[in-house]
Amino acid sequence: MAHKAFSETEKEEFDGSESALTVDSVARKGLGRKPSQGLLSGWKGVVLGTGLGIAIALGGTRFLFRPTATPTVTQQSPQQPVMSVTVAPVQTNSVARTLNVTGTVAARDLIPVLPQTTGLQIKQILVEEGDVVKLGQVIAVLDNSVLQAQINEARADIESNQAVVGQRQAALAQARATLAEAQRNLQRYQELANAGAISRQELDTRATTAATAREAVRVAQANISSASADVRSSRASLAQLQTQLGQTLVRAPASGLIAEATAKVGDVANGTQRLFSIIENGALELQAQVPATQLPQVNINAPAVVTYDADPRVRLQGRVRDILPLVNPESRIATVRINLPPTSLLRSGMFARAAITTATMSGVTVPAKAVLPQPDGSAMVFVLSGADIVKAQTVQTGGVPNGGRVEITSGLKPGDSVVVAGAGYLKDGDRVRVVQQPNETS
Repeated sequence: MAHKAFSETEKEEFDGSESALTVDSVARKGLGRKPSQGLLSGWKGVVLGTGLGIAIALGGTRFLFRPTATPTVTQQSPQQPVMSVTVAPVQTNSVARTLNVTGTVAARDLIPVLPQTTGLQIKQILVEEGDVVKLGQVIAVLDNSVLQAQINEARADIESNQAVVGQRQAALAQARATLAEAQRNLQRYQELANAGAISRQELDTRATTAATAREAVRVAQANISSASADVRSSRASLAQLQTQLGQTLVRAPASGLIAEATAKVGDVANGTQRLFSIIENGALELQAQVPATQLPQVNINAPAVVTYDADPRVRLQGRVRDILPLVNPESRIATVRINLPPTSLLRSGMFARAAITTATMSGVTVPAKAVLPQPDGSAMVFVLSGADIVKAQTVQTGGVPNGGRVEITSGLKPGDSVVVAGAGYLKDGDRVRVVQQPNETS
């Protein structure tokens, strides 16, 4: 009966426990059977008792550690900020309206270099295409051996003519002495004739002698003038030859960039052969093609932004310099010349684009770094929603970036805050930590 009392006590103590009921059932079955052939005696009884003890122990443990029947509450931890970002407000600023055109880069002033003296062979070429030269710099040398011989001859002519002048000056002195003597004789014979000491015929003879002496002096003076003229002519020839000798050094007529170098050693220079072409001061222009219907929108001195598709580094600020008066009658296209600042990124003949400012008006703008170009050609920004959530917003841009800002024609309104630094690493709905106040600009 001790076994039966133990089972009832355990049943009350572990009521509701699945393990306890199982153990109690086993106990009841064991106690309800009649002992037969020593079922509970010997080692079998020991085994059964040990098994019951283990079962009771396991049941008690499960009961003690069984969770209470309370509703399960799942708590979600707050989403952590993915990264720190800076934001800037959407503002209203002056925005340029532009006309997009294309054209060819050309030299603003292309200066041809022609030989100043002809018939001479090119001896040396001192520059190459692309070299930068200064005004007066020697860029080629012509053979001057012929001129050197002519100069020596001219100097000899000068010396010879100077000797003739000396000879004729001596003849003039002699003629003057003869004239003086003849004049003295004439005066003496005049006095004798007045006194009746000589005949009239003798007086006339002395007068003729004096006249002949005067003519000899005049001729001698004329000969000196002629010889002096020969000297001056020889000197002029020498000066001309010396000038030509200086012209055998071909010099740059202006500072700039060597655009073409057609001269070759051994060529004979002539007055129509272009030896070089120089872009004065390296200045370039864009010869933009503008449809005649849009020409009224373009004004002289209007700013223009010039870009080159093959090189994103090219973003030059130019100005409209001139509008050619003629319009192509077939294409109805006019040429607008846009001055370009000095640059080594463009070359004459390249194809480039220009955005010519046609008007300025008020528009909605954001920092250019906030706008994210998309693969499909659209643009997107991240707008700060609330205090720390960002929303992806598709926008349309317009105008030319000015001062680091770009116009937004749709998708935003003044007062919105957009992500600037860190925008490229976000996705729609991300939580962020703002490290810059929305009213600050970047």
